Amino acid sequence: MNFDKISAWAPVWLSVVRIMSALLFLEHGTQKLFNFPPAPEPMQLSGLIVIQALIELIGGALLALGLFTRPVAFILSGNMAVAYFMAHAPQNFFPVVNEGDSSILYCFIFLYFFFAGGGAWSVDAARRGTGLATP
Repeated sequence: MNFDKISAWAPVWLSVVRIMSALLFLEHGTQKLFNFPPAPEPMQLSGLIVIQALIELIGGALLALGLFTRPVAFILSGNMAVAYFMAHAPQNFFPVVNEGDSSILYCFIFLYFFFAGGGAWSVDAARRGTGLATP
């Protein structure tokens, strides 16, 4: 198998992973703010929860578009690290037990986007004139 041909698709698949991760992340914000998709028990909105929901909604939308990818991804990565240590880590040491594994995963995926950028299918790439190229 010629892996060089497969590697040529990396910028496109970076975009696919960015878009899917961002849409899944955005869904957390819509559920908190609009109860969509409906939660079994709607979340009570307090100051920090509203701020978190806005970060998820706005950050997720910007990341899905690939607009300001690197700074948004950096902020979202830090946000997920804080969320993990504030909400999950105090409950138990193990992420699978404290239900913080998704926060950790988002943190590192967003940190990767900070270093890698938005990929070929992003507004950032289109603004540079390098977008929508496929091998």
